This record gives sequence, C-alpha cells and structure tokens, in this order.
Amino acid sequence: MQIQFLGAAGTVTGSKTLVEHDGRRVLVDCGLFQGVKQLRLRNWNALPLPAEDIDAVLLTHAHLDHSGFLPRLMNLGFQGRIHATRATIDLCRLLLADAGHLFEEEAAYANRHGFSRHRPALPLFKKEDAQRVLRQFVPQDFNASFEPIAGLRARLQPAGHILGAASVRLEAQGRSVLFSGDLGRDDDLVMEPPAPPSASDVVIIESTYGDRLHEAVDPLDQLADVIARTAARGGIVVIPAFAVGRAQALLHALQLLKTAQRIPDLPIYLNSPMAAGATRLYTAWHELHRLDEADCARIAAGTRIVETVEDSKRLNMLKWPSVIVSASGMLTGGRVLHHLVAFAGDPRNSIVLPGFQAPGTRGAALLAGATSLKVHGQYLTVRAEVAPMAAMSAHADRDGLLRWLGRLPSPPREVLVTHGEPAAADALRLAIEERFGWPARVPEQGERVEVR
Repeated sequence: MQIQFLGAAGTVTGSKTLVEHDGRRVLVDCGLFQGVKQLRLRNWNALPLPAEDIDAVLLTHAHLDHSGFLPRLMNLGFQGRIHATRATIDLCRLLLADAGHLFEEEAAYANRHGFSRHRPALPLFKKEDAQRVLRQFVPQDFNASFEPIAGLRARLQPAGHILGAASVRLEAQGRSVLFSGDLGRDDDLVMEPPAPPSASDVVIIESTYGDRLHEAVDPLDQLADVIARTAARGGIVVIPAFAVGRAQALLHALQLLKTAQRIPDLPIYLNSPMAAGATRLYTAWHELHRLDEADCARIAAGTRIVETVEDSKRLNMLKWPSVIVSASGMLTGGRVLHHLVAFAGDPRNSIVLPGFQAPGTRGAALLAGATSLKVHGQYLTVRAEVAPMAAMSAHADRDGLLRWLGRLPSPPREVLVTHGEPAAADALRLAIEERFGWPARVPEQGERVEVR
C-alpha cells in the first residue's frame, strides 16, 4: 500500500491523500484549498493523475476543506463511488450545493462589477454539479467494515468534531494506515469525544492546533461578556460561523446563556440557509451528539431563521442590540460579508471570531489587528470591537491530539503529521517524538510513502 499527499501538506486545507493498492486508487478526503490566493488557485489545477483513474473516495467529514473538491473532481472525470457516514452525506447535500451556489454568485458579481481579471469570471463548479455528484455517494455505518476497492478493507470510527465525522482505517495484506480526520474535543459543547483509535502501522494525524492549547476559560463566559458589553453600548454582535458544527454550538451556547439570564433577552438571528438546514439535521441526528430533543427544541424556539435575501438585507438596518450568526466562519464569502460592511465601521458593534482562522482569510486579518478589509473589491474601515474566542474551536488542541494518540493499543511504526500550518505541524511532530518516542515527520505536498 502506497500513499501520496495531494493536499493539507504544509497547510491546513485541501485535504486529499491518494492510497494505491494492487493497481487501484482510493482518495481519502477531497477538499478545497482555502485561505491565501496561492492556495485557492490550486483548486483550478488538475491532479497529478487523471481523475478517471481514481476508483473511490472516502470522506472523513463534510467540511469543505475535506469534501468541497468533489464536484470539481467529477467534472475532471471521476466516476467512482464516494463512501461516507449517513450524517456526512446529509451534510454534504447542503454544503456542496451551497458552495456551488456561492461560486456562481461570486462569478456573476465579479462580472457585473468588473473586478475580476478574468473575462468572464467562471465558478469553480456550479450548484448543479454539486447535486450531480451526490448520486455517487454510498452510505456507511460507523465501525462497519467494507471494501471501497477489492482487497482494501475500510472502517469509519467516530471522530467527534462535527456531525458524522470519522477517522478512517484502511487495511490490506496485513498492513494498515489510520487517518485521524479532524478530531474533536473531549469537552465539546455539542459533540461526543473521539473514539479511541485502532492499532495501525502508520497514523496520519491532523495538526490544526498542534502548536497550542485551548484557553483555560469557559467559552460561555467569553460569549456572555462580549454580548453584555456590546448590548450596553447599543451595538450589534456579528458572529461569522461555520454553518456546520460551529453555528449549532453557538446557538446552543446562546440559549444556555439566555436561560441562565446571563445575557439580555435580545433577538438572535441565524442568517445562513445552509446553517439552518444543518441545524435541522443536528435535530434529526441527535443520537450522534450531546444535545437531546429538549436542547434542540430550545434552539429552534429561540432562534430567528433568516431565509430570504430580502430579509438578510433588512438585518443590515438593525438599530437595536441583536446577535447575528452567519456564514462563512473565516469571512471568506457568504451573507456575513454584507453584515461586515454594514456593522464593522461602528465602534458600538462587535465582531466575534470563534475558533481557527486560516492564514490569508479576512478572519485572520482581523485577529492580527487589521483596521481595514477588502470586501467585494472595496476597502472598509474596521472600528467595531474584534473579540477572539478560540475556546469555541471544534478541533482538539495539542494535548487533545496527544491524548488520542496515547490511546493507541500499540505504537505505530510511524506518525505522519498533516493538515496544519508549518509551525503547528512541526510542533506536534516534536511533541509526539518527545512524549512517545515514536518516529514522526511532516510530509511534503506530493510526497509518496510506502506503508510497510
């Protein structure tokens, strides 16, 4: 069995790892590169092999940096099956269609206003492409063994993080490799902890937070403080949030704070059709996470869902304290950008940044103290309070990643550290070597590794 890293090597997005066995090929994850332009341009490149030569895809979870390249892969010629948990498939039905719609909207906007260098600007893929690729999905149950290709056994194990997320273990001819996927936290507000990993010859682990620990603070305290002081100023709280996982955790946290009377009884808006759909899926799949039916009902009753574009625009005219939760989580696109334009210039308002912000995104720029941002071809001045909330991250931190590795029944022959910025990945590599004494390294983009 041979593996090749086609993404998330030296960066935190674009997860794609090619696995070859007996002349057949499986891709573990098929994600979009996000962040700085040099990375995003990779999404337009062909893979180093014809897409039609890939026999199957295995998805760890539905976030676009793991699933968002699938429609593009199909357009390049991929005709195989895509294996994922049932909840992941339900989420992909939302996320991929929404991504295609946004790509089309962005291309149309660029063409109308002439700020693209391309004539005409084209979408990476369309909504109809996303809908077509869904026909290639095959549902798999957690902990059930299956063969994506002949002679290669696969098993999906719960990884926490978001609804349906899994680690993937592959085995062939007595050799095995375990892909962590994105690992959740033991103390997550919504998701259960990751399942203990299975013994494997090679472990490929993410390192999003490989060089840091989560703040030893209660995220409810952080959220309550920023909402209370913003409301006291008469301001609006804008929270860019990933539509899947982060949005649901925030809505749950907001209802907990309201119930405990720790924040004013101000209106809470969810302005993301995709996040609204995902929230309904969290209700439908409540047995896969910590929230019971009463928690889900409380979120539904206490949240004002904004469906139409007209209602979204009306939010920008709000004059009273409110909370707006809207996608995207790193301010890379979507309706939240219009709220940024409307509210970032007023010092009474706040922009809350919950969790990781990839380099090159507007969210990362705000965290670094930027006082102006380019949105839709124009610069806007930022005077609103910027409030980081790393404690809301759905990723395991360095100690969480090490705890997961420490639950392996036996030492692996090698640990390969991926899905992290260079400093984070190397810090986790060093921590693995120091704590366990196991061989660990950070593979490079395009590198091939033999599983022996």
